[in-house]
Amino acid sequence: MGANFDLAGRIALVTGASSAGFGAHFAKVLAEAGAEIIVAARRLNLLEQVIGDIEARGGKAHAVVMDVTDSASVNAAFEEFGVPDIVVNNAGVARSATALEQSDSDFDLVMNTNLKGVWNVSTAAAKAMVAAERGGSVINIASITGIRNAGGITPYAVSKAGVIQMTKQLGLEWARYGIRVNALAPGYFTTDLNREFFETGSGQAMLKRIPQRRMGDLSDLDGPLLLLASDASRYMTGSIITVDGGHILSTL
Repeated sequence: MGANFDLAGRIALVTGASSAGFGAHFAKVLAEAGAEIIVAARRLNLLEQVIGDIEARGGKAHAVVMDVTDSASVNAAFEEFGVPDIVVNNAGVARSATALEQSDSDFDLVMNTNLKGVWNVSTAAAKAMVAAERGGSVINIASITGIRNAGGITPYAVSKAGVIQMTKQLGLEWARYGIRVNALAPGYFTTDLNREFFETGSGQAMLKRIPQRRMGDLSDLDGPLLLLASDASRYMTGSIITVDGGHILSTL
């Protein structure tokens, strides 16, 4: 029997879906698999294009205001749209500078968004799922920088390492409730966060260290995302799936 990625009848929440990067793409992929989509961001106007694209393809999508760094905002959002079956914790920020150049506000912004934000959304989702006596799938977007070192992004790398460990901890705690918690750890994909860097000499040199010798295409994440969102991964929890063209396998 082949894997079944059908998500018909399920509700999927995607945070950080207002950009042209991972979030918007994830929302569209899940919608095409049949899920009803809730896209979340701090500003609703930034979500209109994503909703329009999904509806133009015959899908269902709604927007909700959510600041992942604020637990009150997260809880209010869950009260508005109810209980999701799938949660994609995608909201994230980065600040590129050496550790000595990073300010306290830079550190706090990255940690509050990337790590505390995952905590706020995941725990709110789990509470709703447990109260409804339903299981679900939480998919955290980590990074290979949480596994291997990278220069100039220490707060970001630390936050993603925290996401990886949180994935394992929550996967252990919530398995009894039928809630699966897994993570995708992407390598280098062209997004608004890193586009300028990969146009520099340093960025081009990094590409040469990727065994597949290319940046990731967003479509390279579709299969792993649908695996974790669907019943095809029903016996997986606490797993970290790297999608990086073999980058973390490269020699030092």
